[in-house]
Amino acid sequence: MQNVSNLAAYYFHQGTNYNAYEYLGCNLRREDDVYIYSFRTWAPNAISVEIISDFFGWDNPIPMQKITEKGIWEYIFTSDFSIEGCSYKYLITSQKGKCCKSDPYARFSKGGSDGASIVLTESNYSWHDDKWISYRKEVFSEKETFSYPLSIYEVHLGSFIRQEDGGYLNYKEIADIIVPYVKGMGFTHIEIMPIAEYPFDGSWGYQVGAFYAPTSRFGTPDDFRYFIDQCHISGVGVIVDWVCAHFPKDEWGLYEFDGKALYEYQGADRQESQGWGTRFFDLGREEIQSFLISCALYYLREFHIDALRVDAVASMLYLDYDKSPGKWVKNSEGGKENLEAIAFFKKLNTAIKNEFSDILIIAEESGSYGGITKDVTQDGLGFDLKWNMGWANDFFDYLSTDPIYRKYKHGALTFPIMYAFNEKYLLPISHDEVVHGKLSFINKNFGSYEDKFRSMRSALLLMMTYPGKKLIFMGTEYGQFREWDYQSELEWFMLDYQKHSEMREYLRSLNLLYNRYDAFWTYDFSQEGFLWIYPNESDKNVVVYKRFGRNTTILTVINFSGSIQEIKIPIDENSEYECIFSTDNGEYGLLNYGEANIGLPALSGRIYLRKEITTKITL
Repeated sequence: MQNVSNLAAYYFHQGTNYNAYEYLGCNLRREDDVYIYSFRTWAPNAISVEIISDFFGWDNPIPMQKITEKGIWEYIFTSDFSIEGCSYKYLITSQKGKCCKSDPYARFSKGGSDGASIVLTESNYSWHDDKWISYRKEVFSEKETFSYPLSIYEVHLGSFIRQEDGGYLNYKEIADIIVPYVKGMGFTHIEIMPIAEYPFDGSWGYQVGAFYAPTSRFGTPDDFRYFIDQCHISGVGVIVDWVCAHFPKDEWGLYEFDGKALYEYQGADRQESQGWGTRFFDLGREEIQSFLISCALYYLREFHIDALRVDAVASMLYLDYDKSPGKWVKNSEGGKENLEAIAFFKKLNTAIKNEFSDILIIAEESGSYGGITKDVTQDGLGFDLKWNMGWANDFFDYLSTDPIYRKYKHGALTFPIMYAFNEKYLLPISHDEVVHGKLSFINKNFGSYEDKFRSMRSALLLMMTYPGKKLIFMGTEYGQFREWDYQSELEWFMLDYQKHSEMREYLRSLNLLYNRYDAFWTYDFSQEGFLWIYPNESDKNVVVYKRFGRNTTILTVINFSGSIQEIKIPIDENSEYECIFSTDNGEYGLLNYGEANIGLPALSGRIYLRKEITTKITL
């Protein structure tokens, strides 16, 4: 056995090797015409580790050597030919017997029930996104106020569009369709649901098998690079949904990798997610920290990803998450917070920001933990944005209520402002809200067919004008009535119907307006960017408020009552307000100094732009 003299191995065991994939897994070094492949894996509980493959022979195991006391195994293969594209696994012998495992650091995988790793050490892709990367560094490094628009289109690549026979399209084919669509719709970013290789389609990618390998369902890693490159060339950012909370119990994956709990927690109180049937990562273990932080940085470095949305943060932060009383143990301070997870997030976000000041890290966190988006130096977790799940749940409940009774739930419109500036929030209409009997977004709205469309227009108007960045799930833009089904493509035929095509054009117009005026996004996370005019008109189901930018002031008026409402709006002296957007495409001219009467049709809203004037005008 060798001494631990290799710095890469030393830092890996210390939890600070953030390039772990360059040491572990399969890596290539060339010397003239000689190919030198190194295979390394971490399996401290193994009695022996062997490589089985289609280049050595699946029935011809090649023994690996244990090179560190803490369990790194290695095999160096020297050849005069390349083995790129060949498949392999690790045959691990432990006290429990033998099992075949994929390479945790494999950069390509067969996935499915096989899970064989594929040798992929080189990329032939040439990037063309220098202009975007320069723009990203210039604009997105500003993290204090986030003074830029962020309107995100969330996509599941397997069901956005499919071939005529129901098969998947390649990354390249999808890119050529979706990029011009998203750009034309006025979205600033695409968010892709988990892309790392996953065995079961029904997990939507949230139960990952091979964390470093973009799924082979849609092509090769270079095909995925093409997808991202095309987004960037068109000026569209890419957010990837990244899973670091848990992993499934498929035989070929991380589950009890070397015969014992290794990547997962060892204690029964933390190990298992009962609801998902998965294992939680042991975030306190240094080697797991190296594995996960390196994984995040791998996608940012190798695929030019612009942002990571970290899934299921609450499941990592709380020891009692998805556990009944008596099934969890308090932390060393007597609380329910997972102290190791808190430390991990601070370490993860610090490592990413030290290398990429222009990358966004977004938390999907459904709990009440304080300081999610506060800087690590201020004892926060260091995320840049947090999904506002509370806003979404309350707002959807409000929309589903008969307008006669909405006055009793008026707080769904006003209460979010009470805490809107405690964190840096993103307002989501996400995939999670349009499945499993929760109804599609348009179907959440109360009333008749006509009412639903009118209500949805008002709802989108409120979302796009409230403080916070924006996200909607694919299909929402045109009012798909059917819930999302991951097994088939979106119902694009609905666009043949006028109401649905008009809805898509409505959201497109709203997106373009949002991008144009800085009042919608300059002060998303500051009280100075928002002012209530009428927060308490619960009997009328009406809200009126202003948004302020450096260059523009916007007045928004929305009626959720389902009936005509008369509202008196106080107008600033020496100014007038021009109606620049309406849910019902009306023309309403100017509002001048004094108190202007506005007659709002049922389920409608308007946006007014403040204009400076030199002459005082009275009604």
